[in-house]
Amino acid sequence: MNTIKNYFKEDNGVTAIEYGLIAALIAVVIIAAITLVGTRLSAKFQYIATKLA
Repeated sequence: MNTIKNYFKEDNGVTAIEYGLIAALIAVVIIAAITLVGTRLSAKFQYIATKLA
């Protein structure tokens, strides 16, 4: 019975899941930021190419 109680008291798995969710959220934010910067950078290079032509 004590083994079952200890199993439910352990929170190592919960902590790992929380860290995994935080890492996934950070990855999504980084991908969104890179996409936004890449789009704006592409537009800027297109503007420069148009002015040079």
